[in-house]
Amino acid sequence: MIRNLLLAVALWGVLGGGALANPASQDPARVPAGDYALDKRHASLLVKVPHMGGFSKFTMRFDRIDGGFTYDPATWSDTKVTITVDPASINTGLPDFDKTIAGPSYFNSAKYPAITFVSTKAEGADGKGTVSGDLTFHGVTKPVVLDVTFNGVGPGMLGAGTRIGFSGTTHLKRSDFGVTSMSQFAGDDLDLLFEVEFVKK
Repeated sequence: MIRNLLLAVALWGVLGGGALANPASQDPARVPAGDYALDKRHASLLVKVPHMGGFSKFTMRFDRIDGGFTYDPATWSDTKVTITVDPASINTGLPDFDKTIAGPSYFNSAKYPAITFVSTKAEGADGKGTVSGDLTFHGVTKPVVLDVTFNGVGPGMLGAGTRIGFSGTTHLKRSDFGVTSMSQFAGDDLDLLFEVEFVKK
């Protein structure tokens, strides 16, 4: 039975069913109204920080991200997106260093167990735009602007459900949020890069 199921899936892709998983439109007005949840398996947040004055940009990622929003295509620019990141999930590829970054001298994740972003406004056209909002990090809330590409809306795998995707970047100074440790090794300027997909509930 499993073999037959795998064969059916393969035939579906060969005969064109796989194409149904591609984004169908970059028009926000084509996104169905409803509640959308982050697909955690297809979400990534990378942070790049200059190392020792700029020899390279050391790259880290957060492994635990969650979020969602309620969408109305008639008022898409007012959509309020909420994203939560667990600062203890920082992943540098070096477990001992992860504990240092998450610890009291840097992120202090025990005292500040969540990094949150709540949007206030979205603007754009032709799949490109900005999302403005409030970022709370290390107990400090500051306005930030995300440069965002709307990758599109379309059916999910095998044509099931509705899926939308975004790519984006932003830039901030960690000192603005009171994170100033290890300044002799790490620069103040952070580049954030994210890739996210949401699915309609």
